Amino acid sequence: MNGQVKPYYVGSFRHNLDAKNRLTIPSKWRFAGDDGDVYLALPDPAGHITVLPPLEVDKLYERVSQKLLSDGAAQAFLSKFFSQAHTFGCDRQGRVGLAVELLAHAGIEREAVLVGTMTKFSIWSPDRWTTIDPRASGEDLGGSMKEIGL
Repeated sequence: MNGQVKPYYVGSFRHNLDAKNRLTIPSKWRFAGDDGDVYLALPDPAGHITVLPPLEVDKLYERVSQKLLSDGAAQAFLSKFFSQAHTFGCDRQGRVGLAVELLAHAGIEREAVLVGTMTKFSIWSPDRWTTIDPRASGEDLGGSMKEIGL
């Protein structure tokens, strides 16, 4: 990813999983080199899958590498955190294989909603996404922007 344009993950997309639990990543979210293990997928406590692209993985790597081996609490957390992580890359059709554990965590069976968050993206079950989708809830995004300082 180094030397390339920063990707922007915006919008939401609905895709079906195929018989091999592969999900198509939107073409505008893909980039050269996607066929390697470049994405990091983690179960999010909110009940979806958080996907970190290479740029965010690099940032996380730098922060994690600063943790001292003698810091028992940090090492225990990192073991717990990364034991649940999975890496993947896209095939030529832009599909990624998702681990059964991640799909179960997110409640995804057949259809998934991919939601951009600018620097990364999330994968939701349609039912769970509907409960927070601002289009469905009529949420005042202007007020929320103010709350988080945007």
